[in-house]
Amino acid sequence: MYEIVRQAVEERDFKRVKDIFSHLEEADIADLIQGFHDNQEVDAKDISLLFRLLPKDTAAEVFTHMDSDMKELLINSFTDTELEDVVDNLFIDDTVDLIEEMPANVVQRILHASDSQSRRLINMILKYPEDSAGSIMTTEYVYVFKEMTVKDTLEKIRSLGMVKETVYTIYVTSQHRRLLGVLSILDLLTADDDEIVGDIMDTDVITALTTEDQENVAAMFAKYDYVALPVVDNENRIVGIVTFDDAMDVVEEEATEDIAHMAAVSPSEESYFKTSVFTHAKNRIVWLLVLMLSSTVSSVIIGHYEAAFAAVPLLVASIPTLTGTGGNCGSQASTIVIRAMSLGEIQLKDFFKVMFKEFRISLLVSVILGTVNFFRIYIQYYNDPTVDQMRLAICVSLAIVAAVIMSKLIGCILPMAAKAVHLDPALMAAPLISTIVDASTTLVFFNIALVVFNISM
Repeated sequence: MYEIVRQAVEERDFKRVKDIFSHLEEADIADLIQGFHDNQEVDAKDISLLFRLLPKDTAAEVFTHMDSDMKELLINSFTDTELEDVVDNLFIDDTVDLIEEMPANVVQRILHASDSQSRRLINMILKYPEDSAGSIMTTEYVYVFKEMTVKDTLEKIRSLGMVKETVYTIYVTSQHRRLLGVLSILDLLTADDDEIVGDIMDTDVITALTTEDQENVAAMFAKYDYVALPVVDNENRIVGIVTFDDAMDVVEEEATEDIAHMAAVSPSEESYFKTSVFTHAKNRIVWLLVLMLSSTVSSVIIGHYEAAFAAVPLLVASIPTLTGTGGNCGSQASTIVIRAMSLGEIQLKDFFKVMFKEFRISLLVSVILGTVNFFRIYIQYYNDPTVDQMRLAICVSLAIVAAVIMSKLIGCILPMAAKAVHLDPALMAAPLISTIVDASTTLVFFNIALVVFNISM
């Protein structure tokens, strides 16, 4: 399809392009136009022309699926009337997202193209804390009063449905906007026309406060399988709703941020190719410096025990095995704990329960790894008269047991400790834990070696 549209554009057959667009979903149209822009196969004037081929309501939906650079290019090519048409067909939450992405001069044009009511709602949403339920909600929802009949409610939905983001869930409020109950469209369609809304509504409504963290809101969608979630203030007055598509955007954003943190990289708001080389380097260098400098602790420890590896040179050869095994075990524990915490399976109150479970896991894992390593070393150096293979095997195997137990415990403790002090648990992921485990393992290993080989410092 991409090549067909590109060829039609080259041949200036825009009637054919318009016909193709009419059979595509809005997200697919956005991908096509975005691809032409990203690959620089179509110039900016033709990009604007392609967008103008779309009907007004379709154009607004296509616009929301584009990235910020593409949106800015189109806005700069719009006349004031065209911009008003697009903004009028955007839902309030999409307009707020657009404003947050654009530079100041573009924001001024967007606000100028919005009516006074929209500007008031935009300013209200922008005042909520970043990453809160209030900042991602939309104020476009259907509400009715409990005294209304089913027939009246259906008529209201018919008159308002096209300008509301969702009509599948209807909220019942008092005259002062206090949330009293909720209805589904199915409830209305299966009820008699003269039934009263207050008699068929569900009064047990799950809500989110305007200040609720957006990650908690997204988790509520996963737990309750909602299409929309009402957002209320401290007096239980409904001020907006969070829809399923916005919750999915939060899930993607949070997952991307966690992955970046777990790789010791500062998150970037732009895509990989749109982020400059300098920005990529800046996002990575801080943690790399911290980890590099902290790894010198291991070097100091090795230097302190110079007498040990001078007496038994093969001890040094075993360090990569020990640190690698410890780092891998710690990474496993931290990844599993961080994931369980993000899903709500582990709470801070479970701290000692998690520690005890990881300790038992580490005992089983360490015994297996230590036993295998014991026989590996014993067999490997069996015919080498210069090596006391029995002592070396015991020394390394005991060190592995200690390393696995320490790393598993560190891997579960650090993420939960980070959560306790209101840090992202993902910060305590593989790179940092590996660095801590390396130093701890090296220290324990040489102390075991001193005892097993009777080495005096």
